[in-house]
Amino acid sequence: MDLQRELGGNLGEFAGWITSMDYGNPVEEHVHTRTSVTVFDVSHMGRYIIRGDKIYEFFQKVVSKDLRKFKEGHMSGPVLLLNEEGGIKDDIMLYYLKDDEWLAVVNAPNVVSDREWLIQLRDRLGFSNSDVEIDDVTGKTTLIAVQGPKAPEIMDALKAPEDIKKLEILQFLPNAEVLGKEATLISRSGWTGEEVRSYGFEIWADVDHGREIFKKAVESGAKPAGLIARDSLRLEMGYLLVGEDMGESTNPIEARYWLPLTLGKTDCIGCDKVMKYYEEGVSRFRVGFKFKKGDRSIPRHGSKIFAGGKEVGYVTSGTYSPMLKRSIGMGYVKTTHAYIGFKLQVEVRGRLHEAKISEFPLI
Repeated sequence: MDLQRELGGNLGEFAGWITSMDYGNPVEEHVHTRTSVTVFDVSHMGRYIIRGDKIYEFFQKVVSKDLRKFKEGHMSGPVLLLNEEGGIKDDIMLYYLKDDEWLAVVNAPNVVSDREWLIQLRDRLGFSNSDVEIDDVTGKTTLIAVQGPKAPEIMDALKAPEDIKKLEILQFLPNAEVLGKEATLISRSGWTGEEVRSYGFEIWADVDHGREIFKKAVESGAKPAGLIARDSLRLEMGYLLVGEDMGESTNPIEARYWLPLTLGKTDCIGCDKVMKYYEEGVSRFRVGFKFKKGDRSIPRHGSKIFAGGKEVGYVTSGTYSPMLKRSIGMGYVKTTHAYIGFKLQVEVRGRLHEAKISEFPLI
């Protein structure tokens, strides 16, 4: 926190964490991520170390994706923790370190509740603590994300191993040396969309080491970026945010969040209900939308969506896109009105703004 303030960070609260909202100009931070390189401190994301002899058997029963092809050195891609009704508790990332040791990254609002849910399921399903031990190490570690097309240059400045450049998306290198010290891992995934272009790395390290990494990245030319830019970047890509775009009253079919699913898997908590939603259909869909070019009116969570004067949905997230130079967002509309390319109206401060339903990503 002191380092972020020292670097010009405007601090604010998110999910109980004090972190930088921006470093003076979130629009510049956004554009810099897309065109050059930025560094984010995303240590508010939760981090678990999971140990035991039955980790695979346990997670195969509690996440939405079939893990039979999951192997060492790979990340699962997002997988869902569901409630019994098929509602989304969280989307998490699993890291297969070795057979009896996995890692997990969870969303900031759910650091405590996800662990409690997993322990509850562990006990209910008949696993012991020695079978699956879940250690929350969030407060003892940091997570630094280097994002953008020039990310490899910053990783060179951080003296990271050359092998990281051979990593494919959703691969990681454990026990990697950074700035002459061992970090827990370097992974290649991302939260801003740069991973689609194979740009971007994440570094999981202890607190003091993470501070050194962040400072050196900035000294080497990476622009520090905060939560506002991260939010607008993920919205351009159509990435969902737990608590805003999805939650326990949302199922993955209506959220159109199919990436974390193995359709037909029914032997996990909530998966049978998801299959039922798929077979019987849903009444609403998550869609993306764009305002007219130059329209900077920001749709907010809860803003109403209309078609021909009739309310047909609501906004879950909205922002201004520096790349598109217009406002964008996502929300839920009745399936009777969820047609890509059709136009709806979004209410912002009492006025209706024309919005075109668009497929993700929005850029």
